[in-house]
Amino acid sequence: MIEVILVALLVAKIKGYSLKPFFKSRAMYPIFIYELIYIFLQATIFFGDYRFVKYASIIKSLYLCLYLIPIIKYKKYYSSIIGCIFIFIGSTLNNIVIKANNGSMPVFPTLSYWTGYVKEDSFSKVNDLHVLGNSGIKLKFLSDIIDIGYSILSIGDIFIRCFAFIIIFNLIKEVNKETTRIY
Repeated sequence: MIEVILVALLVAKIKGYSLKPFFKSRAMYPIFIYELIYIFLQATIFFGDYRFVKYASIIKSLYLCLYLIPIIKYKKYYSSIIGCIFIFIGSTLNNIVIKANNGSMPVFPTLSYWTGYVKEDSFSKVNDLHVLGNSGIKLKFLSDIIDIGYSILSIGDIFIRCFAFIIIFNLIKEVNKETTRIY
């Protein structure tokens, strides 16, 4: 999910916000630490170690809960409500495609084959709700079709990641306001 943070940082920089106060905010440290752990977990998948995949839903929930720390510290409740609406929409879209495909989330890897993130036997090694997509899949456009090389996302996943973008961007704005109030 590092790409969401990078996009939020890029948009904030384009909008003229300073990023230095954001990186100094201790409220963001748990999220930064999580991102390092997440990179490690993604690396284990690249090397064919799928032990942690079964904990993906717990890891994802923990990640979203870590955002409560800066939300509460900077009182970004309105932003978090908007972000939660995106999570609800994304989760609903994911659940629709899972229900339509008998409890499985179809995955259509393309770039991930080339990067080595997905191998021919990946889906047989990992017993979770993800299955390799085929022509019999229902609602393909809602399944995991957006391949970024180290992850394959659905439209629902994009909506869920909008939560992180909204929070991070608004936190950057807030810490910039605080910095200008101090001086």
